[in-house]
Amino acid sequence: MEKSVIEKYEKQAAQAEEEINLLRSQLENIETCIKNNTVEHLDPEIAKLVTENTKLKHRLAILNRAIMEESSKTPNARGALPSILKTLNALFLGAIQAACPDIAEPPVDIALSSANSKFGDYQCNSAMSLANMYKQIGKKVPPREISAKIVENLPPHELIDHVEIAGPGFINIYLSKEYVRKAISSILLNGVQPPPLQRKLRVLVDFSSPNIAKEMHVGHLRSTIIGDSICRLLEFLGHDVIRINHLGDWGTQFGMLIAQLQEKYPDYLKQAPPISDLQAFYKESKKRFDEDEEFKKRAYASVVKLQSHDPDHIKAWELICDVSRRDFQKIYDRLDIKLIERGESFYQSRMENIVRELESAGLLQEDEGRKVMWGKLWYRFTSGTFICINIAGDTIKIPLTVVKSDGGFTYDTSDMAAIKQRIEEEKCDWVIYVTDSGQATHIYNIFDCAKKAGILDPSKIRTDFVGFGVVLGEDKKKFKTRSGDTVRLLDLLDEGLKRSEAKLKEKERDKVLTAEELRQAQESVAYGCIKYADLSHNRNHEYVFSFDRMLDDKGNTAVYLLYAYTRIRSIARNANFTPEKITELARDSAASLEHEKELKLAKALVRFSDVLLKITEDLCMHHLCEYVYHIATSFTEFYDSCYCIERDSSGDIVKVNVGRILLAEAAAMVMDGCFNILGLKPVSRM
Repeated sequence: MEKSVIEKYEKQAAQAEEEINLLRSQLENIETCIKNNTVEHLDPEIAKLVTENTKLKHRLAILNRAIMEESSKTPNARGALPSILKTLNALFLGAIQAACPDIAEPPVDIALSSANSKFGDYQCNSAMSLANMYKQIGKKVPPREISAKIVENLPPHELIDHVEIAGPGFINIYLSKEYVRKAISSILLNGVQPPPLQRKLRVLVDFSSPNIAKEMHVGHLRSTIIGDSICRLLEFLGHDVIRINHLGDWGTQFGMLIAQLQEKYPDYLKQAPPISDLQAFYKESKKRFDEDEEFKKRAYASVVKLQSHDPDHIKAWELICDVSRRDFQKIYDRLDIKLIERGESFYQSRMENIVRELESAGLLQEDEGRKVMWGKLWYRFTSGTFICINIAGDTIKIPLTVVKSDGGFTYDTSDMAAIKQRIEEEKCDWVIYVTDSGQATHIYNIFDCAKKAGILDPSKIRTDFVGFGVVLGEDKKKFKTRSGDTVRLLDLLDEGLKRSEAKLKEKERDKVLTAEELRQAQESVAYGCIKYADLSHNRNHEYVFSFDRMLDDKGNTAVYLLYAYTRIRSIARNANFTPEKITELARDSAASLEHEKELKLAKALVRFSDVLLKITEDLCMHHLCEYVYHIATSFTEFYDSCYCIERDSSGDIVKVNVGRILLAEAAAMVMDGCFNILGLKPVSRM
């Protein structure tokens, strides 16, 4: 179908959604009548609205189905693999609507089957829910009967080989081998492409965010790694991503740092001070601030002058920030992290504006000399996330302190100014905050107050708080050094390099790799294992940091995956197949899918788009880690059962199975795509 036709459908769908949103506001007070199917008891005008709402939802479902069916054809113009789950959802939605016309909003429940292939590749589990819905309107229809009607109305599609009804009414769905073969061919010829998107979004991701004059420590590790991986995913999908490092570069601590700088290096305006250890400089100034009253007075005076933009104090502030910035950049370079610095200082004038706006709107209240803002919602902490609720109970309600009693601003003020700038100036469609779960109350409060102030419209702007648990040591306590200090991130990376080098030498890789290859492998393993150990755990949970576990070459670790990848890449190399040769063969030959292990691996590869789209919903990167590990283990099963290259007793090649080598290359390409999103750097030799 022409692109213009799809765009027409999308426009009609958007209009239908707008009409539904308008109706929803009118129908909020009549939900009970709708649930009880007592529309006839409603005012005639309201009953008309209910009927119109149902019709619009039905129309929207049909339009979305048309869009999905047209965009799901394989391969599309640029070789992108469509979402299997979305395609199946669209197909089964139409079949269910035809089979159950008296159910207004039928559920579509499509799930990936377990590893046991006798139950199909996917399952439609809607029949049981539909049977319950029929029961609620006084009809008794067995689930298997519903499933049979759904299957009768299911149109043929290149994705599906056949379906079977099992048990009480499950519909087992078997993928077409020809579809899988075409998808593998598309990967080989077009590379690993992102799934088709309906709309490109402007996304801002706020992550890492260390404080100037303080060293990055293990507490910054998770935000930096998780935030970077989310950015990599969204960039791969084609979104316009802004990577923001919200540095702590303003506040009272700079008064004591500037006062210390002026005393220790009085000629700082003419000659850059030789501050090599900013952490020690900070500790020294903090000690004087706590013990010397005269110094404390000078520090407070310096804060006032800094906030008044005195040129000499601004220069001192810039010098301190530059030293800290260089130290941060060393960490970011080693981890291959790219960021745009935008510290709290960026929002100073905007903070003054937001305070005026909130005051003029009557949203600030006096509270013991402070000016605070209350949100609309209550929050309850449940299963690692804060749930917004409107009732009391196990709830908390905390105001934002927008102006302190001394007239100063707070983190609340800067974050309100920041979200306004991000939405109104940056024109973002989606804003993501990546920080520890302890910040959940604060961030959700910012979202809530931004809604109340009319800054944030949730129907137009998506906001996400990406929280995470703390890093634990092997003693299951908060990760610290033996002396009880916070672990410096630089020390952690150095230790990773040291241990990865020892691991490679233990396997005698130093005897077969050149010095440069050994260095690349060392960095690949060291930084890869630190990143993967973090990302492979559900971010909502704590995890134990263990180099021994990270560097294990068995199980779901970066080392196992990187070794598996280099082994796959070695197959084509051993067959003397260059990348150009692989492309040439892929044009004339198809991947071999006759053996059950071949087909299992291929079916895993074609799920790539679905895995990425799932992560865009919950922003949990462990789904991708589980997926790439599944590919690696499926490849191992395939490699152990299916010879790609056969040799005689003297080691000479006697047979090359081109179809299997093509399948192995497709696996390597998908793994490489996953590694890029996770921030891992594989090497061709290890």
